[in-house]
Amino acid sequence: MLEKINGPQDIKHLNREELEALASEIRQFLIEKISAAGGHLASNLGVVELTMAIFLTFDLPKDKIIWDVGHQAYTHKILSGRKDSFDELRQYGGLSGFPKTKESPCDSFDTGHSSTSISAGLGMAQARDIKGEEYSVVSIIGDGALTGGMAYEALNNATRMEKNFIIVLNDNNMSISENVGGMSRYLSSIRTGSGYNDLKKNVTSILEKIPVAGPKLIDKISRTKQGIKQLLIPGMLFENMGITYLGPVDGHNLKQLRRVLQEARKLDHAVLVHVLTKKGKGYPPAEENPSIFHGVDPFFIDTGKPKNPKKQPGYTDIFSRKLCQLAEERKDIVAVTAAMPDGTGLARFARLYPDRFFDVGIAEQHAVTSAAGMAAAGLKPVVAVYSSFLQRAYDQILHDVCIQNLPVVFAVDRAGLVGSDGETHQGIFDLSYLTSIPNMSVMAPKNLWELRRELEFAVNFDGPIAVRYPRGEAYRGLKEFNEPVVYGKGEMLYEEDQIALLAVGSMVSTAEHIREKMKAEGYRVTLANGRFIKPIDYELAARLASRHQYLVTLEENVLRGGYGLEVTAYVHEHYPQVKTLNIALPDAYVEHGNVSVLREELGIDSDSIIAKIKQYFFADR
Repeated sequence: MLEKINGPQDIKHLNREELEALASEIRQFLIEKISAAGGHLASNLGVVELTMAIFLTFDLPKDKIIWDVGHQAYTHKILSGRKDSFDELRQYGGLSGFPKTKESPCDSFDTGHSSTSISAGLGMAQARDIKGEEYSVVSIIGDGALTGGMAYEALNNATRMEKNFIIVLNDNNMSISENVGGMSRYLSSIRTGSGYNDLKKNVTSILEKIPVAGPKLIDKISRTKQGIKQLLIPGMLFENMGITYLGPVDGHNLKQLRRVLQEARKLDHAVLVHVLTKKGKGYPPAEENPSIFHGVDPFFIDTGKPKNPKKQPGYTDIFSRKLCQLAEERKDIVAVTAAMPDGTGLARFARLYPDRFFDVGIAEQHAVTSAAGMAAAGLKPVVAVYSSFLQRAYDQILHDVCIQNLPVVFAVDRAGLVGSDGETHQGIFDLSYLTSIPNMSVMAPKNLWELRRELEFAVNFDGPIAVRYPRGEAYRGLKEFNEPVVYGKGEMLYEEDQIALLAVGSMVSTAEHIREKMKAEGYRVTLANGRFIKPIDYELAARLASRHQYLVTLEENVLRGGYGLEVTAYVHEHYPQVKTLNIALPDAYVEHGNVSVLREELGIDSDSIIAKIKQYFFADR
């Protein structure tokens, strides 16, 4: 059946038996492709029938489908004609793991972060109505994403819609008993049937014409109806907001899904369709451990085990163990995460100190402000979050933490290039936005030993401070350099007198390799670790500038607003004779791909940097 799918309309030519076969083939296809290339598995296996029902019910690309986060859109990509591109899934220049408007007209909105689809869909529906166009808008959002406040802001505004707007709630974690579910489906079918809605409109119209008593009767009937709904219908939160609630419906029953979506299209206002799905459906290892199979590296299909298991601990592992050790010594340390206990390494902390662990769900803004409240009340909160997700809480960092100079520690994981998840997940802006905030201090470790030292320093620091570290295996080089952390001070690693390399964080290891290669060619190269991005160690910068002709700064962050430009401004003011070169990422969004490939393409690998140094400083030789 899969061979017959080459465009968004092809699925509509299949009969019931063929559709059942297609669902099975899609699951097998996903398991095979993701086991080879890696990607998001459990969430995609859970929405196969839901995606098929959407393609059967709606007319893509005319109708607009918006996937919240979007990592569950693999079946959407298959049905819209991109199955032949899955061998290059999440590889540089290949198929993205998220919806991309530049990739297909069936992708109506770029997504990657959570809780955004209702807002985007509402905006599209409003544009449709203003322009007098006719098409459906469907926003799919997960139950986890509903913990994000932005979703409720959008729901609040969706109640004002006077034309059709469909929200699909993909619920893969809520258990509803059979009898309640059956009654709810029955009531939903009655309430959404055209006869019922027509009758409701006609009765209201007739009663409105009765002087004095008419409005009172309407109000009394309405209140009575609301009371009955409160007893019998789940989803009254949405009903009370003015959004028609349909469901829950079995998210793996194609017939039921098609029926409820067809009914939802008939309504002239906002409607929410509650769909129950099972994460990882069809692949036992993913069904048993959906969190492990949320995002996976290549694995063996028969066992579910990774093909390339980690041999060395990563920075996240080092952070996890050190924080637990510190928490054993200090009872005021608490840990906060936004639905990422495993990804940020806080699962171990949660097991050891459950009363001091807070998973707030997908709600980074709340995570930061609640941490501010804890700090104001005398605790030492550590907020562990991915760099790209911390962007969502910029105002809370500025307004709730830094204005009051509260001692909150930000453990900024996945800082720098993260690779296969692409533009929405690259952690390449945190140095720029964090250092722009008064009272914020920012550190970056060069290796695993320094991460431990910096975390220990951070929990004893009296003010807001961030420790940013990259994804992946922790660097074990430069072990002999393990000086105590002094606020605002970097360190000299190797000192010579021709070219000075001043690096921060992950780029210190790159600079070490540059130094080794250039020394082999006869260059005299100094290497210094900035350690603090804010405050900058200007004494170290002065020492380098006073003893060298050439100074190179290295950081894994965009150039604009970053470390290098600040250092360069200082050097140019005080040492105008020194030539400087800033190695950083371009002022652009970085697409998906293997990190090593991306580093080469962006010119921040050691060989590319050496070529730049020679071209910039020694081109006339």
